[in-house]
Amino acid sequence: MKIIVQFSRIFVGVLFIISGFIKLNDPLGFSYKLQEYFSPDVLNMPYLDNYALLISVFVVVFEVVLGVFLLIGYKPKFTIWSLILMIVFFTFLTFYSAYFDKVKDCGCFGDALKLTPWQSFTKDVVLLFFIIILFFGLKHIKPLFGKLPTTILALLSFIISLWFGYHVLMHLPAIDFRAYKIGANIQEGMSIPENAQKPIVEYYWTFNVNGEEQTIATNGSYPDVKGDFISVDTKVIKEGYQPPVVDFSIESQDENLTDYFLAQENLIVVVAYSLETMERDGALKLKTLQDEAINNGYKIIGLSASGADTKQRIKDAYNLSFEWYLCDEKALKTIVRSNPGILELDNGTVKQKVHWNDMDNLKLPKVERAPEPKEVKEIIAYYINGKPSTKEEVERLDNAKIESINVIKDAIQLKELNIQNNTSYTGMIEVTLKE
Repeated sequence: MKIIVQFSRIFVGVLFIISGFIKLNDPLGFSYKLQEYFSPDVLNMPYLDNYALLISVFVVVFEVVLGVFLLIGYKPKFTIWSLILMIVFFTFLTFYSAYFDKVKDCGCFGDALKLTPWQSFTKDVVLLFFIIILFFGLKHIKPLFGKLPTTILALLSFIISLWFGYHVLMHLPAIDFRAYKIGANIQEGMSIPENAQKPIVEYYWTFNVNGEEQTIATNGSYPDVKGDFISVDTKVIKEGYQPPVVDFSIESQDENLTDYFLAQENLIVVVAYSLETMERDGALKLKTLQDEAINNGYKIIGLSASGADTKQRIKDAYNLSFEWYLCDEKALKTIVRSNPGILELDNGTVKQKVHWNDMDNLKLPKVERAPEPKEVKEIIAYYINGKPSTKEEVERLDNAKIESINVIKDAIQLKELNIQNNTSYTGMIEVTLKE
């Protein structure tokens, strides 16, 4: 029994320290995960959203400290009871997520290791088994050192954990496990390999057959049923390949500019998932950053999930001239754990990434400014029933008389037309009238 208890002590202690440290490395990320659990669709506790970060820091510090306490044998009774309460709570949480298919990733190991809900639940059940062994073998858990050294080590573990959590909150995670880490290419992270695993989806077709509802499951094909179709539902049986980067985009009000900006060199990106809650001290530094970046040959843009009115208000309030573009809030929270945070991109590769507290550490040596692309003016050719016409004549046509409208932007067709007529059309609109 003593050997089993000592093995359980080491196994549980080390696992708690590793799991806790990974989350302590990114307490803000864990707070976002807690907000998922607090949402109306899961535990329906939205009133805890404002306390998510505080709860996150408490849980991860306590998790690390309990692991240290167990290994050094500090206050065994308190430690074991605390471990039981914590693992019972986490086991309930992961079972709830798995059974009701609510939260896809529990966040147990942060972004370092993604576990499915059922894998997380299994992990917690295994830990619960070993903690129960510790509970019944409590008398075999003795301090490794004397009372004073053990107390000092316990106190140090708490102080160091608390300091480390504060440090990464004021700067950035010491180890970046996310797809936007320095050296990662965002464009590559968004791509899906040709041989990537496809999702397995089951379709449930409901029909009214002779006055009774019948549901038939297929892999997507329409069932051969003699009855009136009512509805179809789908269920993902097995997830397909998910690229590391999802929901990332750079959009204006009119178009998607993601590919354009990810092809730019020397691009400074200011990330603020919410301009309404952006740290004022960080916002005040943006004007200096903007001026230095532009003077040294860099292009600077902003990314936010906030609306157009808020973006304009922020530009006016802080005297900013760069444009803010739209991106998904969850993606922005993943990119950088700071509001605002700063990135330098070079052809989509993350070269630098800093918290607003470390904006002065951003290195912006002078570079040659890339020439702005010349705007190509569209010249459209208009035809009515095969005869050359004008935009005004086409717009005056009665819609009731129009048979079809064909818009041509095929490069080969346009080239032939331009050679024949010595023109430089960039598009062609053919209108066919009814006879």
